[in-house]
Amino acid sequence: MAYKIRVVLDVEKDVIRDILVNETINLEDLHFIIAKSFGFQGLEMASFYKTNEDWEQGEEIPLFDMSEDGTALCMSNCLLKDVLTKEGEKLIYVYDFLSMWTFFVELSKIIPIEESDLPKVMLSIGDKPDKAPEKEFTAEEEFDELNEFDDEADIENLDEFDYDNY
Repeated sequence: MAYKIRVVLDVEKDVIRDILVNETINLEDLHFIIAKSFGFQGLEMASFYKTNEDWEQGEEIPLFDMSEDGTALCMSNCLLKDVLTKEGEKLIYVYDFLSMWTFFVELSKIIPIEESDLPKVMLSIGDKPDKAPEKEFTAEEEFDELNEFDDEADIENLDEFDYDNY
C-alpha cells in the first residue's frame, strides 16, 4: 500500500507538500522525506506528536531513543502503518527545536498499489520562509499564581534576616 501524506508548514502563507510514500517506512524515514521536501537537510533534532482531530498535541515520538535500556518509543522503531492506520489520522511534526518549524501531517489517502519508486512529491505549493515564525506559548486561561505570595515584609538586607524563625 502507498500512503498519500499531506504536510502543511505552519507559517503565514501556504506551504504544502503532498508526498506519496510506502506504508512500511518508519517515522525516521518520513522525517527525512518531509525535511528534504521542504528544503531542510534533515540534520536537526525533530519529533512527531500523536494528535487528535483537533490537532491537540499528544504523545511524543522523538528522533532518537534516549532511554537507558534502549526500549523507548522513537522514530526508528515506529512504522508509519502502525501510527497512521486510517485516512484522516494526523500527526504534528516539529523540526529543529531551536527554530520550532511546525508541520501538520495528515494521511489523506491510502492507495492500494505497490510502487517501487517512492517516495514522490506529488504536489508542492509555496516555499518555506527563510526564518521560522516566532512561536508564542500562551495558556488558554489567565494563570498568575506567582502573585499569590505577596510578601509584605520588605527585606532589603538578607544578611540581617533571622532564618531561625522559619
